[in-house]
Amino acid sequence: MRSDARARREALIVAARACFARSGYLVPLEDVAERAGVGRGTLYRNFPDRMALVLAIFEKEVERLDARLDRSLPLERAIGELVIGGASTSALFNRLAADMPLEHDNLAAFEALGARFLDILEPFVASAHRDGTLRPELGAREIMLAVRMIGGLLKPNMTEAEMKAIVGEAIPLLFRGLGPHEGGGG
Repeated sequence: MRSDARARREALIVAARACFARSGYLVPLEDVAERAGVGRGTLYRNFPDRMALVLAIFEKEVERLDARLDRSLPLERAIGELVIGGASTSALFNRLAADMPLEHDNLAAFEALGARFLDILEPFVASAHRDGTLRPELGAREIMLAVRMIGGLLKPNMTEAEMKAIVGEAIPLLFRGLGPHEGGGG
């Protein structure tokens, strides 16, 4: 893809994220094109439909989280980074989820993004298994659920300091359940 075409595609993703966050899933796509500074034809050449645009937003977010996550962090800190770093994306997904039609193809695409997120978590889980901070029967899927649970505590209007405070309280509580059990009684 040429650099100018790549820049237009990126502008469409940024514009769509803002429009969807403000107006929801059913925002007119002409609004997205206008905000991106391109015509409708450019929008449809890049994204054949609304769902393709939504998927591109979330794919970009998974890539962003993956790129910025320090692989040397312990699992507890990685969870905190993922929750706080993904807070606006979680809020956007929650905003769109009620209106998004998740039929077979769309659902499969979202499941593929979920699988990519599991791949991101896997090295942290393996490290936590090695250092004994995570029970061996728990894996990346359970950690993804934990990330979503803690993320559910955050509200879109919170400051980063407020988010860090809540996440800082929630993670130790969470790891009381995820970590090895004392006394050997399970």
